[in-house]
Amino acid sequence: MTQRPTLALTVGDPVGIGPEITVRTLVDTGESAPARGVAVADPAVLRRAAAVCGLDVEVRALRSWDLPEPRSGVIDCYDIEALGEAELPWGEVDRRAGEAAVRAIEVATGAAMDQQVSGIVTGPVNKEAIWAAGSTHLGHTEMLGALTGVTRQNTMFVVRGKKIFFATRHVSLRRALDQITEEQQVASIDEALTALRVFGHDAPRLAVAAINPHGGENGAFGDEEIRHLDPAVKQVRARGADVTGPVPADSVFHRLLEGNYDGVLSQYHDQGHIAAKTFDFDGTISVTVGLPILRTSVDHGTAFDIAGKGVANPGTMRSAFLHAAEFAHFADRIRAEYGD
Repeated sequence: MTQRPTLALTVGDPVGIGPEITVRTLVDTGESAPARGVAVADPAVLRRAAAVCGLDVEVRALRSWDLPEPRSGVIDCYDIEALGEAELPWGEVDRRAGEAAVRAIEVATGAAMDQQVSGIVTGPVNKEAIWAAGSTHLGHTEMLGALTGVTRQNTMFVVRGKKIFFATRHVSLRRALDQITEEQQVASIDEALTALRVFGHDAPRLAVAAINPHGGENGAFGDEEIRHLDPAVKQVRARGADVTGPVPADSVFHRLLEGNYDGVLSQYHDQGHIAAKTFDFDGTISVTVGLPILRTSVDHGTAFDIAGKGVANPGTMRSAFLHAAEFAHFADRIRAEYGD
């Protein structure tokens, strides 16, 4: 066994771009990578992806996490035995593809829970396909929560080492504003500070983004900062935490990049997404915090329109893999903080 951490890479939907970006990532990073990557899929899915990408590699099927020695020009694949040799049409919602995607998540998560791998890196799933397969979960995060016995998880974006958190996520902007209260802000700040500590910031510095233009201008442009954000920041600061804010959103992310903070708590989905993806779209990856295992992920979809053409950019998958290799060193912290 190599001393490098081992990471399980699920390809997501096998008829989306996930298989292509997975094989490209494993080939591009190669034996010099800081972690050993093992794809979790049907080997035939990876062989087809390698072919459309024009890659001359061998796909070695495995049925145990007792891994053989790595070899140049070889991609290791833990065989989930879901599709066999069946070739499904590229870029189409298919129940069988959804079943394979769910099976891969189950296998990889089980391996991480049993500490056979140091973490998982997930490719994009198609929600319609996993629902057609019988899944009752909204997506990856909810499925992982059920598999690990966790009822609350959060997203941490990482872009070039900077962290962004979200007080609200997949709701309308109007509903997001309704969800923001002082109590909710305190909980979100505490969760962000905990995640920063778990992922290596022993004395974390967090900024809380404002909601309204210019931070509300003392109530002239909105009073959420006065009623909810400022009292929450003061409450947490009174405990000795290094929390700043609310900081106007048009400057807080610039100050994050300048090194003034280790992380920013954004107030709604697009506030944080736009900042991260404008700065480095392909380098922005997602980490699910609150799970007792390490999980990084691409932050894009299955791109059915280009699947099977060999043109998908593997940048985000590569970044998710390399960040997971870095964060694997915190696996014990993750397990201790978020486990039973």
